[in-house]
Amino acid sequence: MCGRFVSTTTPQDLVSLLGELRWDPAETFAPSWNVAPTDPVPAVLERVDRDTGELLRPLRWGLVPSWAKDPSGGARLINARSETVDTKPAFRKAFTTRRCVIPADGYFEWREVPAAADRKKYKQPYFLSTGGLMLMAGLYEFWRDPTRPEDDPLAWLATATVITTDATDSAGRVHDRMPLTIAPDDLATWLSPAHTDPAELHHLLHSPADDTLRVRAVPTTVNSVRNNGPHLLDTAPDPLGLAD
Repeated sequence: MCGRFVSTTTPQDLVSLLGELRWDPAETFAPSWNVAPTDPVPAVLERVDRDTGELLRPLRWGLVPSWAKDPSGGARLINARSETVDTKPAFRKAFTTRRCVIPADGYFEWREVPAAADRKKYKQPYFLSTGGLMLMAGLYEFWRDPTRPEDDPLAWLATATVITTDATDSAGRVHDRMPLTIAPDDLATWLSPAHTDPAELHHLLHSPADDTLRVRAVPTTVNSVRNNGPHLLDTAPDPLGLAD
């Protein structure tokens, strides 16, 4: 799965990498080296108003289907399996009409280190990256809070999920799932709601870096969502020998 990731690319840098993007200057996109479920994440999607083009906006990580009674289950839907994304009720409508990409520098996975005579067992974090920007394939939804009036800015909740697949090569050494990505050349097609054929959409999904990800052990301080900062990506000793 993809349960934490790093997102530090600025809107200005995204423009230089992806072309023209629009965003609300009032919305902040602070860098985060420890993005966790229910955090706001930057997402690129197609505008649905009169203005055409691609929009950068924050979405809460953890998809809440439009038909959900309340948003409490969103934290469990941070990932959507590619094998069932076009058939599972929570995701199939969004897969057809509400797709996005979530820019990331890389993501974290954990492996348990067995107990030894001088220590208890613990979870060792690893950072997996391509060495560049990853455009993680995602879906988004809007959920209406029925307890709030329509003109209340908090009446609508916009949420997102990351599409995953079986991990291979270097990623598979650490975890059995990995996020899928969209190539920059395929971005417009992926975002456009005019494209609805599941086979065509699945064809746009790619494993990052052609199944070859850089893997390195990082400090266990990343295990706590309260910790943040570039120091979380420092190289740490690898007790399991999984790093490149």
